Amino acid sequence: MNLLNIFLMAPAGAEQAQGGGSSLIMLVLIIAIFYFFMIRPQNKRQKEIREFREGLKKGDKVLTVSGVYGRIQEVKDTTVMLEIAPNVTIKIDKSGLIKDNTDMATEAK
Repeated sequence: MNLLNIFLMAPAGAEQAQGGGSSLIMLVLIIAIFYFFMIRPQNKRQKEIREFREGLKKGDKVLTVSGVYGRIQEVKDTTVMLEIAPNVTIKIDKSGLIKDNTDMATEAK
């Protein structure tokens, strides 16, 4: 048999039509998994951090992204004054604060 005859015998459109539907379903499934395991939890975490930073008040014990523990002395629009030791206060951007340690400090006592 000639190689040309073999290619002419196989229906060209049948395999592509069947594979197209299943590949579309797989693509939608992958996008859904990616959304529920990656995007949605990240958006939830960002919302929690935003709410934490908006709710800061004087006296809160916090942790900075660089690992410095301190107590908030003053809150401004984008910055806070953070007391890290007796009579030692630093000015830090709110985006540099990641955690509220008020509960952890009371448990340690």
